[in-house]
Amino acid sequence: MATFLYRLGRLAFRWRWRFALLWAVVLAAVGAGAVMAPAAPDDSSAMSGIEAQQAYDLIQQRFPGSAADGASARIVFVAPDGQKVTAGANKKAITDFVREATGSSPQVSGAVSPFTADTVSDDGSTAYATVSYKVASSDLTDASKTSLETAIDDARDAGLTVEAGGDVLAAQTEAGGSSEVIGIVLAAVVLLITFGSLAAAGLPLLTAVLGVSVSMSAVTALGSALGLSSTTGTLASMLGLACGIDYAMFIVSRYREERGKGHAPQEAAALAVGTAGSAVVFAGMTVVIALAGLSVVGIPMLTKMGLAAAGAIVISVLIALTLVPALLGFWPNAVLSRRIRKGRRAVEGGTGNGGSRWARFVLRRPVPVLLASVAALGAIAIPAKDLQLGMPGAESQSTSTTERRAYDDLAAGFGPGFNGPLTIVVDARGAQHPKAAVSAITKEIKDTDGIVSVAPARFNDAGDTAMFSATPSTSPTDEQTKNLVKTIRAERPAAEKSTGATFKVTGTTAMNIDVAQKVQDALIPYLAVVIGLAVLLLMIVFRSVLVPLKAAAGFLLSVLASLGAVVAVFQWGWFAGLLGVQQTGPIMSLMPIFLVGIVFGLAMDYEVFLVSRMREAHVHGEQPRQAVESGFRHSARVVVAAALIMVAVFSGFVGAGESMIKTIGFGLAIAVAFDAFVVRMAFVPAVLALLGRYAWWLPKWLGRILPKVDIEGEGLARQTAIILPSADAPGGGRTGTESARV
Repeated sequence: MATFLYRLGRLAFRWRWRFALLWAVVLAAVGAGAVMAPAAPDDSSAMSGIEAQQAYDLIQQRFPGSAADGASARIVFVAPDGQKVTAGANKKAITDFVREATGSSPQVSGAVSPFTADTVSDDGSTAYATVSYKVASSDLTDASKTSLETAIDDARDAGLTVEAGGDVLAAQTEAGGSSEVIGIVLAAVVLLITFGSLAAAGLPLLTAVLGVSVSMSAVTALGSALGLSSTTGTLASMLGLACGIDYAMFIVSRYREERGKGHAPQEAAALAVGTAGSAVVFAGMTVVIALAGLSVVGIPMLTKMGLAAAGAIVISVLIALTLVPALLGFWPNAVLSRRIRKGRRAVEGGTGNGGSRWARFVLRRPVPVLLASVAALGAIAIPAKDLQLGMPGAESQSTSTTERRAYDDLAAGFGPGFNGPLTIVVDARGAQHPKAAVSAITKEIKDTDGIVSVAPARFNDAGDTAMFSATPSTSPTDEQTKNLVKTIRAERPAAEKSTGATFKVTGTTAMNIDVAQKVQDALIPYLAVVIGLAVLLLMIVFRSVLVPLKAAAGFLLSVLASLGAVVAVFQWGWFAGLLGVQQTGPIMSLMPIFLVGIVFGLAMDYEVFLVSRMREAHVHGEQPRQAVESGFRHSARVVVAAALIMVAVFSGFVGAGESMIKTIGFGLAIAVAFDAFVVRMAFVPAVLALLGRYAWWLPKWLGRILPKVDIEGEGLARQTAIILPSADAPGGGRTGTESARV
């Protein structure tokens, strides 16, 4: 591996124009494909294997046209204190609104008055009207939205409090945009401080942005053919940027180190790719494993996002191995710090930097450091035992949004369960008397504890299927609502036996409950698959049994601690106001899977970057404790800088207005911080210090089975042993073998 990559780096440096042109052609090709490609499909909400989806599919089959995807707005009217919406002036204002909304736009299919549909609260303080559209919310024109807003303003002028729920006037929150710009700016600052050179800071940014451009263009170009939606590339963009910067930074850092040792530019680039490039390859492979493993969950959208992001990581690795040495060939001295260019420093990293001093501190006190790191992460992980999964809705949005205020007004006027009714679909094809069977099932569900009301059933044209809504007494995200859905479903066998008909429960609330359960059930298998494959990969990389197991244990500590922090903030409400969290509640269903997949990949990045230098030093003759110090001396600063960049990129999403994005940003940022600064900087060296030479133990029989990839560059060191520093290094000259072809 090391020898092959050495030759690749040397070739890329020598043929820099060809490699640069190759990537320019790739970018142009995928860019042209993206421009000419048909529009990407909308996100598919299909979720195979859960009851709520099966019921939804049955509705589409038995009630053709009832599952139309047209946009709708639920306009909520609240009368002034002491008044009722049925009072003369208030009723007139609502009636005028319905008439104005009906004719406000040709895209409107109709508006239903609350006085016609009987959607007035029992106390008369609140009512709502439904405005339906012929097209999806994404196809609504600005004129249609403006017309609805005008009608709402007119009703407000009449003295009513009016808010709009639904998807017509919903605030659009972008996950990228300014957040990515902020992340890039912060990354540039970290790189500049780390390298002390504008060129060294700018090169990783340039190559990372190029990689993201190629990845996103490819997703767009293949969107129609592979069914990739417009949001599939969100994860690819975020990880492609962060990992692309890290991988390029690792190559550049090793190049600077080799130049500091006296190697000429081409040889330094070849050695950097041959050694650090090996770590980049295997770090990238662990990330790809984690992302591709998302397919285990069985959620199509998650599978596509994971595979797209895995593709972005592969592109980032290829760019780091080929384009980075090519660009170093154009400006071989620009990336060096001013001190190295002036020859004031013999070796990049020195013999006594902050990394080595910290390593010596841990090596002198391994037991206290190990116990402190485990105790701290364990204490932070305690809230994770109360993790509740769900899908936050309007209740989690800021109170400054009309959707949140409409949600609160409906809950106050009609009860907390009104915002999350359950839809019951009764399949009476097997019943002798379908109407009687539906009536019996309706009565049984109405009498269930926790149900406050049941709407009349509506039959299909064939008369063999009916559906009706049941309103719970608790809110959609309440744990009691989840238990209620389980209770209703538990009544199905008895109802089927007595009536000959069966039923299924669906609706947004039931769908969210089922998705959360599916994700929760998939979490353990996902962990087993991903950790198992990664341990095997790390065993091949480090030729050790205990080092991969230690890496997996440290990862589990950081993930559990980050989940505990997420629960404490977003579920328990600790420091919620500081982060702008408007409403606590269940954690987004996909959050644990995202957290595990992404953080596992990044954690293994840091593991490979840090421990590969320890392994390299140990293979080249250093004692185990001395090798730990060498690994920290050369790699600690790069790992810290990489982690700071990740935290900066992810923290940019904490400022988002939407709770879901805020949760993801906080969870990823805190997880990276825990893993990089506690696990890799304290837990790892403490464990290695206690293990000593046993850390690198590998049974002989296993050593014969595992392929030898030579990530530490032992064979490469023998091959290049005859190369002597040039007289004018590090300024750039040629060694005796520099002109020889590999």
